Amino acid sequence: MPPLRRGESAWETVRSLLVVLVAVFFIRTFIAEATVIPTGSMEKTILIGDHVFLNKLLYGPHLPYTSVRVPPLKTAHRQEIVAFRYPRNPSVMFVKRVIGVGGDVVRIENKRVFVNGQALDEPYVQFQFTSVFPLRDNFPPPLSQIETLPAAWGLDPGWAHEMPQFIEKDGLHVPPGFFFMMGDNRDNSLDSRFWGFVPEEFVVGEPLFVYWSYDAPSKDWTAEDIVARLKFDASIVWNFLRKTRWSRTGKLF
Repeated sequence: MPPLRRGESAWETVRSLLVVLVAVFFIRTFIAEATVIPTGSMEKTILIGDHVFLNKLLYGPHLPYTSVRVPPLKTAHRQEIVAFRYPRNPSVMFVKRVIGVGGDVVRIENKRVFVNGQALDEPYVQFQFTSVFPLRDNFPPPLSQIETLPAAWGLDPGWAHEMPQFIEKDGLHVPPGFFFMMGDNRDNSLDSRFWGFVPEEFVVGEPLFVYWSYDAPSKDWTAEDIVARLKFDASIVWNFLRKTRWSRTGKLF
């Protein structure tokens, strides 16, 4: 059998690489995507530093660089955890829990969540403080208070302007085609209470399982300075065995 010529061997290598790249692109776009959880808004369900795989296929992924969307196979339901594009900045991905769907009426009284007049059973919720504040723990706030709530509490100005049109005596009415999201760590979560509804088409997927978890504070995961990022990456290499949360590997949601 004659030996392969160098050109043929090079082409086989290039073709193999192209097949791998196309396969990775296809899987990442339509089936699954890896992401890291950089904040504590979902503790103790999902921890800071959890790296999770998202199931994207069921929620109708978009074709890259187009507005074309694959028809979704399901929609999110109450109390499911989903990943979605942040409505105020769609380039940012959030992971929260669905509390209200289109047509629901949501209200919070002294930290207790009610949907359509019924208290939700929420064994996953965590509270850090006993103090009670408007907006965070009693929601929706009275119309007369919305303009007086300090921006330091995280209230988005756009949401402060939009919110009154959805408030009635029985609570906040979620419009059709939208979700009301909240984090499980209720005292440390910027969510729909503070910035509004999430359109159905912004839902990207749902977390499947943790494939790696590394114990580091939120400031390290969210650092934007290149030097800080390089130092953090180096620390991961040095502390990989000691700070990896091995018990969380494979945790299902």
